[in-house]
This record gives sequence, C-alpha cells and structure tokens, in this order.
Amino acid sequence: MAQTAPAAPRGHVADRPAPRRRPSPGGPAAARRRRALAAPPVWRELLLIALFYAAYTLTRLLLVEDGTGPAFAHADQILGFERAIGLDVELGLNQLLLQVPWLARTANLFYATAHFAVTLAVVVWLYRRRPRDYRWLRASIMLATGAALVGFWLYPLAPPRFLHSEGFVDPVTALHSFGLYASDASGTLTNQYAAMPSMHAGWALWCGYVITRLARRRWAQVVGLLYPATTVFVILSTANHYVLDAVAGIALVGAALAVSWVLYHRCPAPLLRLRAAVGQRAADWTRPLAGSDRARAVR
Repeated sequence: MAQTAPAAPRGHVADRPAPRRRPSPGGPAAARRRRALAAPPVWRELLLIALFYAAYTLTRLLLVEDGTGPAFAHADQILGFERAIGLDVELGLNQLLLQVPWLARTANLFYATAHFAVTLAVVVWLYRRRPRDYRWLRASIMLATGAALVGFWLYPLAPPRFLHSEGFVDPVTALHSFGLYASDASGTLTNQYAAMPSMHAGWALWCGYVITRLARRRWAQVVGLLYPATTVFVILSTANHYVLDAVAGIALVGAALAVSWVLYHRCPAPLLRLRAAVGQRAADWTRPLAGSDRARAVR
C-alpha cells in the first residue's frame, strides 16, 4: 500500500528553495545606460558648479599680469584686421544704439544680467526636464569655458569701449545707467581685458542650442533662435566686444558641443572606463561633504 506524506499544517507553507536573484539585464553596460538617463545628485552638481565658477573667476583675475599694453596692442590688431576684410561694424552699431537712450539702457541691463541669469535658468531646466541630455551638455559648456581661459591668458584684449580715440562710447558711463561695470568696485572684481573669445556669445549659443533642440513648444524654439542673435547685437553695440570675439566664442562652444557629444555617445570603451573611474573618485571625494551637510540639517 503506497504511503503518502502528511499534509502540511494549516497556516504553514512547505519549505521551498529560495529563488535565485537574477542578474540585472544587460550587465555593466545596461547599468551605465540607466545611469546616463538620470541626472546626477543635485548636491554634487551644485558643488561642481560652485567650484568651477569660483576657479573660472579667480583665474580670470590672476591672468592680469603684464599690464594693459598688450591688451591695447591686440585691440589695434583686431580692428585693423576687421577693417581690412570689412567686418568693422562695431562703431556703427555703437553710434546707432546711443541715438536711442531707452534701448541703450535696456542693452546695458541685458548685458549685465542675461549672461548669468539665462544660462543658470537653462542649466536648471535641463537638469530637471531633460536629464538624458544633461550630462553631455553640462560637460560641453564647462569644456568651452575652461578652454576660453587659455584665450584670455594668451591674448588679452581691450574692449572697444576703452578705445575713445576710435570714437567708441561706453553707454553705461555716457547715460549713467545700470551696467556690469557701472562702478569702480565692480570693475575690479573681474578681468575687463578677457574679451577673446567672447563667452557672452558662446554661452548664448549654448543656451540657444539647448532650447531649440530640446524645447517642445514652438515659441520657446523661436526664443532659442533669437537669444544668441540678440546677445551678439548687444555685445557689439555696447562696445564690449568685437565681431571676431563673438566668432571665436561661437566657434569654441560649437567645437565643445561636438567633442562632448562624441565622448558621451561614441566614446571608446577604454575612455568609458576611465570616465567612470574618475566619476567614482569624484563621488567618493564629495560624499563626506554631503554627509556632513545632512548631519547638520538633522541637528
């Protein structure tokens, strides 16, 4: 007579082998892809931006070592070259702007605020709404800005508003209006001879590219197209930059966008591993700082 096993008591389940944990599909490559779809921790980005901008500002100040002689000599070179090829439109735009005082005051305000406010707003929007593209676009603007420091060092350049003998007039001082260099104190906090390349034009191109490429609404895309053009008009008509400054800044940002896109989307495996290792080391270095901030918040 066949024997059967006794039924398990009610409320108990017969012992079963624990299910095996399946490995994450795709392995390390899939993990890297999932990581790329999410933006980095906000505290790390804020710390990175703060450190980078502080280094950028301090470096610009430290590059003023050889006096202003080379900067004015380079200004003569730029003007001479532009006149030779017919690109010297800065003086005409400067005189045209001064004929419309309200527009000149608006341009002064735009030059002093939009460069920082618009760029920061686009970075925040990109972080929150387009995390898939945040990393490579953030890297591109940092790469271009870092490379611009080399230009500031190798080629100090006096802006047109300092060339009174050529007929240029600074609309900030002429109209006694608000401006980036309206006071002596504000002028000493930055390097006014760091004009080549123009990061006003470069950052504006970056913002315009991001908005035009990633915004879904048509009006936003139109703003993305108009913002760089408006910025170039303002920096030329307020006598803060030359045409060649703007061209250099736009070319630098365009090249940085291309390099960053390749590194993030077509990067060879060895560079991917190196980038991951550098990112991990940076995370390990900044994690104690974040932990201390959280501990203070709990207290």
